[in-house]
Amino acid sequence: MHPVMALVLLPVVVVFGGDDFLSRKDFPASMVFGSASSAYQVEGAALQDGRTPTIWDTFSHAGAYNGATGDVACDAYHKYKEDVQLMVHTGLEAYRFSISWTRLIPNGRGPINPKGLKYYNSLINELLSHGIQPHVTLYHDDLPQVLEDEYGGWLSQKIIKDFTAYADVCFKEFGDRVLYWTTVNEANVFTLGGYDLGFSPPGHCSPPFGNRPCSRGNSSTEPYIAAHNILLTHSSVVRLYKRKYKSTQHGFVGLNLFAYRFIPYTNTKADEAATLRAYDFYLGWFTSPLIFGDYPVTMKRRVGSRMPTFTMQQSKQVKGAIDFIGLNHYNTKSVKDLPGALERDLRDFTTDSGAEIVFEQAGDTPIGEFPVTQPGLQAVLEHIKNSYGNLPIYIHENGQMTPRNVTLNDTSRVEYLHVYIRNLLDAVRNGSNVRGYFSWSFLDGLELLDGYESGFGLYYVDLDDKNLTRYPKLSQHWYSSFLKGKSCKSSTVISDNVSSSQSEFFS
Repeated sequence: MHPVMALVLLPVVVVFGGDDFLSRKDFPASMVFGSASSAYQVEGAALQDGRTPTIWDTFSHAGAYNGATGDVACDAYHKYKEDVQLMVHTGLEAYRFSISWTRLIPNGRGPINPKGLKYYNSLINELLSHGIQPHVTLYHDDLPQVLEDEYGGWLSQKIIKDFTAYADVCFKEFGDRVLYWTTVNEANVFTLGGYDLGFSPPGHCSPPFGNRPCSRGNSSTEPYIAAHNILLTHSSVVRLYKRKYKSTQHGFVGLNLFAYRFIPYTNTKADEAATLRAYDFYLGWFTSPLIFGDYPVTMKRRVGSRMPTFTMQQSKQVKGAIDFIGLNHYNTKSVKDLPGALERDLRDFTTDSGAEIVFEQAGDTPIGEFPVTQPGLQAVLEHIKNSYGNLPIYIHENGQMTPRNVTLNDTSRVEYLHVYIRNLLDAVRNGSNVRGYFSWSFLDGLELLDGYESGFGLYYVDLDDKNLTRYPKLSQHWYSSFLKGKSCKSSTVISDNVSSSQSEFFS
């Protein structure tokens, strides 16, 4: 018997901390709750039906994950109907996924791949037929490799034309059924991971910076160039949508950012100032141009001539080019001042900010659990509201990283979801303009940092089974009952098997 099946069938006894009840009914009916994934992390079929390589394919095949790739992943490309049935069973109101640019347009520009078009049409229609709202991300770390090879991808402003044309195809083909569009996922992390520290595609960095050996890059300049081009590209897509599609499709276009909750490492003024700088560098880097038309003064002063500048026309185009912010939040980090950082001969993003993020908790190891302590979602939302106005926000990702193993009894993830959704409720009641929440992730897929070593999913995917069977975790049962309006708490004792314990587990 497979160990997963053994766990499903054996009785378990579980106790959770905390005893406050929580229900979907506590939130406004207008809010939407769902779960999320991205193309390369779950689709598989990487070399099938006309899809061509992306920079994430190249990155994984170069050994970033010790041989693990997204070639097969969860095979959601073939199993999408089965997965939508699991979404229905869970009670998802929405599903956030990304479109693989090279599955739809294999050469990055030019002819549409009919099989790719058919797949995304089928997925969207399957979701809608079951009352599940599609939320689509256009770019999730998977730039066509052909464009990377041709002109350097995001380091060239040629990307603006090609990405806008790609977005135009998506709006034309799917916009009659998709209302919620995100241009780029985690624009800040993508630029830092891809062009400063090298831990994500395309894997650029330069000594003495970088979390891994890099064959090319310039950590002092490339992150700022790529970010600048992302902002210009995003604003181009927003202008296209408003000019060509808004009046008939009535949709919305946003940008997604990653956000820690930052707190000072000590109560010194230096660490408190560094914490504010960290918010400016991580969030203000993208949000300030979209709201005010320019980068934060703090960044411009500290980065100096390496910071790209907007022309007057570009500033007008970028300012206001946002219908909502997609926010990915997982945990809280302490920030320590870096004295003398600006005096260093070589500087990157971290030394420019003079704010060192202190990695000191259990969740800081590649496959450690994100701690439940100090839920910071409300604090991040309050910071955005107070700094940039109370614009609409969708929590696009929130969840707990745990080692990816055979246990379905993920009690820590249940507690995490309970604590963070409770924290979200406090933020909503305090006036934060949150329109939706998506757990990360629906399935255990290929993760950006460590391949298949960790998992965030509500469903475990058995990679050793040729059918890639999905198994619901305890967190799926909890989230499902929450979504279905039952009053859930995290201190109930279960004395039953996982698969049939819902009546005993939930009030």
